[in-house]
Amino acid sequence: MTERRNYRYYEFVMAAFVTVLICSNLIGPAKIAQTELPLIGVVTFGAGVLFFPISYVFGDILTEVYGYARARRVIWAGFAGLGFASFMATVVVALPPAPFWQHQAAYEIAFGNAWRIVAASMFAYFCGEFVNSFVLARMKVLTQGRWLWTRTIGSTIAGEAVDSALFYPLAFYGAGIIPDDKLPLVMLVQFVTKVGVEIAFTPVTYKIVGFLKRAENEDYYDRKTDFNPFTLKT
Repeated sequence: MTERRNYRYYEFVMAAFVTVLICSNLIGPAKIAQTELPLIGVVTFGAGVLFFPISYVFGDILTEVYGYARARRVIWAGFAGLGFASFMATVVVALPPAPFWQHQAAYEIAFGNAWRIVAASMFAYFCGEFVNSFVLARMKVLTQGRWLWTRTIGSTIAGEAVDSALFYPLAFYGAGIIPDDKLPLVMLVQFVTKVGVEIAFTPVTYKIVGFLKRAENEDYYDRKTDFNPFTLKT
């Protein structure tokens, strides 16, 4: 059990994590974007893929500074927030529209995700985030706190691999939305993009982590931590 302390910025990092998570899952998937990249060609992707990895950045920051146990509470808070947002979207879409309101079809496209996709997203998020936090916590002890970039990128590779491997088959296999034979390519593009965003944010991660460690006088090492994800104990 970790020592109970009051922190100046912990709640703000939690709020940022949950906000990015909900926005990237509720707003981003409604738009499919396409761009042409040098040497790669035309790439098609859900717009949310550009912002969802930021939640992993905040997850890394939480685990690196405050430890796995406190990051675990934030992951659960994000899970609850994502669940409520999905429930609210379902209820609001299902409400009968007023006769003079002409935007129901557009609203359904933007917020009417099938429950299969919602369930797959929440399950993949839950598993991916805990893998990310666990790997970072263990790597920090193994590296004795050195080489921060190795554990932020390494944990993201592990977490995003689990997230992508779970989400796309569970959400789309056999559904007719994405051809089954195209799913591996879509998964690969999404995985590479997400990890690329994490790498691009590495300098920012360093600055935030350094600031928080100094401001909070905290640099937690998970040497005796209970890594059970199904508890909220700190």
